[in-house]
Amino acid sequence: MSEPWHRRATAAGAALAIDRALGEPPLPGRLHPVALFGAAIGALERRVYDDRRAPGAILAAAGVGLAAAAGVAIGSPLVGGYVSTAGRGLHTAALRVAAALTSGHVPAARDMLPSLVGRDPTGLDAAAIARAAVESVAENTTDAIVAPALWTAAAGPVGAFVYRAGDTLDSMVGYRDDRYRRFGLASARLDDALAWVPARATAVLVALARPGRAPAVARAVRQDAPRHPSPNAGVSEAAFAAALGLRLGGTNRYGDVAEDRPVLGSGRAPGPQDITAAVDLSRDVTWLLAGLLVLAGTAGAIAGRRRGATRR
Repeated sequence: MSEPWHRRATAAGAALAIDRALGEPPLPGRLHPVALFGAAIGALERRVYDDRRAPGAILAAAGVGLAAAAGVAIGSPLVGGYVSTAGRGLHTAALRVAAALTSGHVPAARDMLPSLVGRDPTGLDAAAIARAAVESVAENTTDAIVAPALWTAAAGPVGAFVYRAGDTLDSMVGYRDDRYRRFGLASARLDDALAWVPARATAVLVALARPGRAPAVARAVRQDAPRHPSPNAGVSEAAFAAALGLRLGGTNRYGDVAEDRPVLGSGRAPGPQDITAAVDLSRDVTWLLAGLLVLAGTAGAIAGRRRGATRR
């Protein structure tokens, strides 16, 4: 975190723009840093797993330490922010599902859904697939776009990589099934803590991107989001639901576990066209955040130069 804050902010905004232009780094899947981290955590889990909280906390601490070391080795906020961002990949995957549904190819859309969500797609009809895709775009606007950028601005590549570590740990072991209910608790709580501010920043950005719906967004976040089992996903999903005039929530199945999610928003049930609308909103949030970060970084640089000139 040796870079001044204004350079980190500018780098974070630039990383969002690069991801929008290029997508994720052109590396074989198994060589992507997130994939390498996941492989390392998977190997460690096999060594330390026990159906208790303490081994799970050891896994989470080791993951954070590994990610922080990688961030120090990278050194560049721009590279760290870019590697940690996955907005374009998120949008591409969601639009493929939307295209399949629009064409009436429900089985193909069902097969594509695991690239977006962790829930079991078996038996989902077109309406349930559309809802799952919209909810995924909403939640992952925080996880894959806003949070990496804000953590890059706050703490450079170390912050970006530690955030991605928490997110990856949660996706691997943060489930509420019999295997991970205790072992995965530390990873789930770590991810909740790291994404708490970014999720609420996402809601603010959604309101700014759709100012005509801002009162509805604020109302949904205040009234509906607290009923969601996740302290963060509920915020971003409620904001998207209100901004798009939709009603999200319902029963989701994750392997053998079924979760009844509360209703978010008061609009209609989403259809295939709403996946595209959610992607458009997520893109607008991306560009808005990138612009705000670059603006803040530029203002900070100018203020720093003025302070330096005054001292001389």
